[in-house]
Amino acid sequence: MGDNQLSRTKFLLVGTAFLGVTGMFFGANPLQAAGGPERPLLEVPSPAAVPDANRITLAMTAAAAAAPRSGDDDVVVRPYRVRISEHAISDMRGRLRHTRWPDKETVDDRSQGAPLASLQALVRYWATEYDWRRGEAKLNAFPQFVTRIDGVDIHFFHVRSRHPSARALIITHGWPGSVFEQLKVIEPLTNPTAHGGNAADAFDVIIPSLPGYGFSSRPTDTGWDVERIGRAWDVLMKRLGYDRYLAQGGDWGAGVVEAMARQAPRGLLAIHTNLPAVFPPEAASAIGTGAPEPPGMTPKEQAEFRALRSFLKGGGWAYLTMMSARPQALGYGLTDSPAGLAGFMLVHGGFGKWLYGEDPNQTPTRDEVLDNFSLHWLTNTVASGARLYWENREQNLISAEAQRTRSIKIPVAITAFPGDDLFRAPETWARQAFPSLIYFNQAERGGHFPAWEEPQLFAQELWAAFKTVR
Repeated sequence: MGDNQLSRTKFLLVGTAFLGVTGMFFGANPLQAAGGPERPLLEVPSPAAVPDANRITLAMTAAAAAAPRSGDDDVVVRPYRVRISEHAISDMRGRLRHTRWPDKETVDDRSQGAPLASLQALVRYWATEYDWRRGEAKLNAFPQFVTRIDGVDIHFFHVRSRHPSARALIITHGWPGSVFEQLKVIEPLTNPTAHGGNAADAFDVIIPSLPGYGFSSRPTDTGWDVERIGRAWDVLMKRLGYDRYLAQGGDWGAGVVEAMARQAPRGLLAIHTNLPAVFPPEAASAIGTGAPEPPGMTPKEQAEFRALRSFLKGGGWAYLTMMSARPQALGYGLTDSPAGLAGFMLVHGGFGKWLYGEDPNQTPTRDEVLDNFSLHWLTNTVASGARLYWENREQNLISAEAQRTRSIKIPVAITAFPGDDLFRAPETWARQAFPSLIYFNQAERGGHFPAWEEPQLFAQELWAAFKTVR
């Protein structure tokens, strides 16, 4: 592509973005008028302001951008920058300050939910000292884009490595996480030589917001299960010009990448997951029905079976039950109250050992967790995010049979992190579930949010997992 054509393409793409958001800048915002949180505004940079490395992302869609829009897809890739209004931030702080609190729990642990005193201290800090603009700056430190796929605007980060041999890697978050989870792994993955790796370990990193989460738009129809999201991610990668790529996911992201592996689209080379569907049929059935544990398990398998059963008996997946059944009902209260949202999200097992910011050395830090909670609330995506559970209510993300893992033919890599409160996959089960397993490792540390908690270790796992996949 010549310089003139590239310049014209950049102008077309940026101009299209501006036309698409003029109503957001100049029209009435119904959420603001109603006193609720606003949808974020898209700030469109001029062509000259787009970094050279990321003009390539725009130029890749030149031919598609010149074509008319067809159906539910607008193949243009538009630059994106986050800027939440001061009104929305002030509204959130006001609601935090005026939270109506319940009485204290009647136990000395977390078995009834987030302890009142701990949550009150967190909310007090959130209302008075926490700075959303710092979290926003973390997002805007990396190039972001949005493109329309299957009727939904998909927001994503696209960060290119300076190493020419870099492979493309798409990473998918889950709930109650967001793209904030993966920000700290961008640097070691794209620039491994500065973090103890080699140039051959480099990746171009793509991190999308799930449909209905954060800065992706909220689906207005049903059917957005992990299968549909997996197909959308393949469209995204091909739209960015990658005909060969890798995929990683944890939590719901694990469901997405396993769906992608079953679909096996042309160009998907391998997947990595840290929440693999490894429970064999007898064990998964016993967990679901309360039947006695199956005979013949190894000590490690038995320990994980009993740990998960105990976790579930203690209400570990109570949030899943509610969101799978009535996400809209849940959305009313949590959309109204950011403190209520925090209290609900903190029942997730990934926060089981989190100390509410009382330990300054613990990751994620207090501000990092509040970045994530604020993102969910400020973008008004609490209900749409919860619908992911409803859409996948028939799914069992830990059952090998339910996820049809033995039908997966492409290479699979797994890392089990010891601090994950949900479960830690035994290698024996992993090898039974995934005949195409090429890598398994029990990490030294890390929990349910490993990219958030241990970004360097997480990056090292991906270097090792995909080392032989080219």
